Amino acid sequence: MDEKPTTRKGPDFCSLRYGLALIMHFSNFTMITQRVSLSIAIIAMVNSTQQHGLSNASTEGPLANNLSNLSRSIKEFKTRDSVYQWSPEIQGVIFSSINYGIILTLIPSGYLAGIFGAKHMLGTGLLISSLLTLFTPWAADFGVILVIVIRTVQGMAQGMAWTGQFTIWAKWAPPLERSKLTTIAGSGVAFGSFIILCVGGLISQALGWPFIFYIFGSTGCVCCLLWFTVIYDDPMHHPCISVREKEHIVSSLAQQSSSPRRSVPIKAMVRCLPLWAIFTGFFSHFWLCTIIITYLPTYISTVLHVNISNSGVLSSLPFIAASSCTILGGQLADFLLSRNLLRLITVRKLFSSLGLLLPSLCAVALPFVASSYMATIILLILIPGTSNLCDSGFIINTLDVAPRYASFLMGISRGFGLLAGIVSSTATGFLISQVGPVY
Repeated sequence: MDEKPTTRKGPDFCSLRYGLALIMHFSNFTMITQRVSLSIAIIAMVNSTQQHGLSNASTEGPLANNLSNLSRSIKEFKTRDSVYQWSPEIQGVIFSSINYGIILTLIPSGYLAGIFGAKHMLGTGLLISSLLTLFTPWAADFGVILVIVIRTVQGMAQGMAWTGQFTIWAKWAPPLERSKLTTIAGSGVAFGSFIILCVGGLISQALGWPFIFYIFGSTGCVCCLLWFTVIYDDPMHHPCISVREKEHIVSSLAQQSSSPRRSVPIKAMVRCLPLWAIFTGFFSHFWLCTIIITYLPTYISTVLHVNISNSGVLSSLPFIAASSCTILGGQLADFLLSRNLLRLITVRKLFSSLGLLLPSLCAVALPFVASSYMATIILLILIPGTSNLCDSGFIINTLDVAPRYASFLMGISRGFGLLAGIVSSTATGFLISQVGPVY
C-alpha cells in the first residue's frame, strides 16, 4: 500500500479519463437527485394544510369565465392527491426502503461487475432507477405499499450502479490521480443534493410535487444515453483514447495484479484488519450522512420555521460546500502524495479522521445552538462539507489495498454503510414520532 507509484506524467484535465470522471459525476448527480426527490416532495405530499376545496364544482354554470376555469384546472393538477396520511413511522420506512434495495444488490453486483464489466451493469441500473422515478407519483396514488416496493426496486437498480464504478477506476485511474478522479466523480452526489434541495421546493410550488420526479427521472434517461455512448470498461478498448494517454494509464498500472483468476479470497479478507477499518468507517460515515440527506429539509422547515421553497434553498447550502470540499480534498490528497510530503497510508488516515471527527463534533453541537439561526446554518453547512473529506480517505482505500477486488469490496463497504442508513433513518422516524419535532 505504501509503494511509490510511478510519477510519469500524462495528459491532464483535457484527457479522456477526466471526461469519464465528469460523466460519472453526472451519473452520480442523477442518482442522488432521484433518491432525494422524495425527501423534498414529501413535505407537500403529507402537508395537511393543503387546500381541499379545489374539487368543489363551480356554481356559476355556463356563465363561468373560461380563463377562470383554466386557472382552476391548473391549480387542481398541481395539488392533486397532494395529501397522504403517512405517519412519521411510515415516512421512515419509505425513506429507508431504497437502502433495503441497494443493500440487496451491492455485493453481487460488485462481484459481477468485476467479471462481466461495469459499463452495461451501471447503465442498466441507472436506466431502471430513472424509469421508476418517473412512475413514483403514480405509485403514490395507489398506496404506500406500492411506493415502498418502487423505492426498494429503485434501490436495487442504484446498487448496481454505485459499486461498479470502482471496477472502472481500477482500470482507468493512475495511482497518483485516484483521489482527483474519484472525487470529481463522487462530488456529483453532493452537487446533486445541492441542486435537488435548491430547486425541488421551487418546482413543487410552481408546477406541483409530481414534477420533481418527472424532471429528474427524465434527466436520468438522458444521462443513460451519454453513458452507453462514451463509457468503456477499460482504456484498451476505447476508440477515442489517444496513444499517449493509453500508454500513461497502462504503464502506471503495470504493478497491479492482472491475474484472470475469478476466485475471491474471502478468508483472507475476513482476517484483514485494514478492511474492517474501512467497513467501520463506512458505517459511521453513512449513519450521519443518511440522517442529514433525508431529514435536513424537514429539520429546517420545522426547527427554523422556513417554508418549503426557502427550506429547499437553505437545505442545499450544505451540499455545495460538500461538493467543493470533495474536489478540493482530492486535489490536496494527490498533491501530498505527488510531492512525497506524506506516505499513502498517512494521507488516507488523515482524511479519514478529519472526515469522521469534524462532522460528528458539529452534529453534537447542533442542539445547543438551535436558538441561533445563523449558528445552526453554519453547523449544517459544515457537517456535509467536512464529512466528504472521507472521499480521499477510506472511501477509495480499497483501490489501494486490493485493486483487483475493488468493486467487490466496495459493495461490502457500502453494504455496511447502507445498513447504518437503514437503521438511522428508521430510528430517526421512530424517535420523531415518540418525542415529537422540535419547534
